[in-house]
Amino acid sequence: MIYVALDFPTWEASKQFIEQNDLHGIPVKVGMELFYREGPSVVERLKEREHPIFLDLKLHDIPTTVKRAMQNLGKLGVDLVNVHALGGRTMMEAAKEGLLSSGSNAKLIAVTILTSMDKETMNGELTLGGDVTEKAVHLAGLARQSGADGIVCSVHEARAIKEACGPACLSVTPGIRLADSKADDQKRVATPEFAREQGVDTLVIGRSITKAENPKSAYKRAVEEWGYDNKE
Repeated sequence: MIYVALDFPTWEASKQFIEQNDLHGIPVKVGMELFYREGPSVVERLKEREHPIFLDLKLHDIPTTVKRAMQNLGKLGVDLVNVHALGGRTMMEAAKEGLLSSGSNAKLIAVTILTSMDKETMNGELTLGGDVTEKAVHLAGLARQSGADGIVCSVHEARAIKEACGPACLSVTPGIRLADSKADDQKRVATPEFAREQGVDTLVIGRSITKAENPKSAYKRAVEEWGYDNKE
């Protein structure tokens, strides 16, 4: 599945983008920018329009706070919701517990290493040793042991994570760009075709579609390159 990132400042801007480009009912990602402005109402409006939703808030706090937050988020009826794996096992276990107690069927996924980071940043600024793939695989394993359904990683770590964690580990990959798009602030990017070759399950695409001259055409092209039915 491909989720289009609604990285817009308001619901009205998001709605305008969807309607003007005839993208009704496509899977979408709601991130911090939009959710913090509009709150749960933006999810409710998208659900009314039958959009599958990835709620990308990357929770990272003490376990009790994350559990209570997940109890609330789970009631929104989204399809995917996430935490930072760097929050540790207890936090991720609490997130899963909160999600289940809400009655939600949402899948919990954990962010490994952000696609805006490279080895130099990870080693130097975060003082995390090793290479990015090694660290992403470790965090993915920890997430799965903590009850997470899958992970967020770059395409470049996806195959190694699948090999380490098994095919049931859902891989969600941002940093996806069409071949002629800019990398922008992402450092570990890939095309939909390359992602498919690496065994990725789910893509997140933002500016390659939302900033395209013809977003509907760019979306169709991404789905064609991906090679799968985008409703599955």
